[in-house]
Amino acid sequence: MTGEVNLRATLARPFVATTANAQVSYLLLELQPSQTMAQVRVPVNVSFVLDRSGSMKGEKMDRVRRATATALDLLDAQDILSVVIFDHRTEVLIPAAPVQNRRDLQEKIGRIRDAGGTKIAPALDKALQEIEKAGGSGIRRLVLLTDGQTENEKECLLRAEQAGRQGVPITALGVGNDWNEDLLIDMANRSGGTADYIAHADTIVEYFQNTVQRAQATAIQNASVTLRLVQGITPRAVWQVIPLIDNLGYRPITDRDVSVPLGDLETGQGRTLLIELLVDPRPVGQYRIGQAEATYDVPALNRTQQKVRADIILTFTNDASQINQVHAPVMNIVEKVSAFKLQTRALQDLQSGDIVNATQKLKSAVTRLLNQGEVELAETMQREVANLEQKGQLTSEGQKTIKFGTRKTVRLSDLDVPGDTE
Repeated sequence: MTGEVNLRATLARPFVATTANAQVSYLLLELQPSQTMAQVRVPVNVSFVLDRSGSMKGEKMDRVRRATATALDLLDAQDILSVVIFDHRTEVLIPAAPVQNRRDLQEKIGRIRDAGGTKIAPALDKALQEIEKAGGSGIRRLVLLTDGQTENEKECLLRAEQAGRQGVPITALGVGNDWNEDLLIDMANRSGGTADYIAHADTIVEYFQNTVQRAQATAIQNASVTLRLVQGITPRAVWQVIPLIDNLGYRPITDRDVSVPLGDLETGQGRTLLIELLVDPRPVGQYRIGQAEATYDVPALNRTQQKVRADIILTFTNDASQINQVHAPVMNIVEKVSAFKLQTRALQDLQSGDIVNATQKLKSAVTRLLNQGEVELAETMQREVANLEQKGQLTSEGQKTIKFGTRKTVRLSDLDVPGDTE
């Protein structure tokens, strides 16, 4: 254990009552690269796949040019950049190469113009080819930005699976309202990446900048967590809650031991999991109910299969003052996951035509969001509840805001990007 990663295990309720029945307990696992890792600068191999279809005309196209140029300024000769642009055709604007002739690259980016329709899959194929040219070294990323519906969504998903096999997470960004959010989320999930909704074109620069900086801060790779639990403690669900809420599931090792692959860890953000446990009754006393172990590699330091462990301690008691103690930040995250579950089920109900139950679940989600201080998101959801009651459907903008907003336990503006000097 050489200290590159800190692992912390925190129970939402460290004290539970000695009842005759099994109880649900929530465990938060935080994996955070140590501050020493902030000094490790990792080479990045990034490909920007940019929609230049006719609907991108005007401010969106201008912001895309500016965002790509800003991202370029964050790269240097140890990094690899490629840019693929597409409408109904695909063009490799900047072939994969080290970032050296910066002025020439900026001029090429400045010449991007809107034209044509939208076909994403061939552009993804070209971008993966460009990334592959540089070999397997460094952190690989593909950044897709689109504002439209695409032909042949099945091919997009196949390319996303290919990206996952090649170790290239896709950051799939949709701008505006006329694109398929479910497709982008599915593509991101299949590649091991993330998807997000850019409601306003003026934030595209921030998203591109953040993506590159996060990639450069990724010194920890091939991370995984193994949870070893004692008899009477059963895992029921594993949720990722940072950077985005996602039901990870888990791979059973035995009936009590589970393993969760995590991939890369970014300095300044790391990865946080919420684990739902079913706890059988026990007599009064303090118990070690399990141990979490994180395994990871640090290729930049030539270190592999490093390990860090944390014990999980739970106390059974009859003391009411202890039983009422809760860890507020963990409970807040439990509430955020509950709100996400509610909106997910509401959208499933809506898809099956059950407007009454969809409305009720969204109303419950509004209450939870308000309790968490998520006022803006709660107000958006409340407006959509009104639309649902009056018109029987959600707006495209509202649906995207709900889907992506409830997945976030932290906002883009909350992230402390390593190297920021503000």
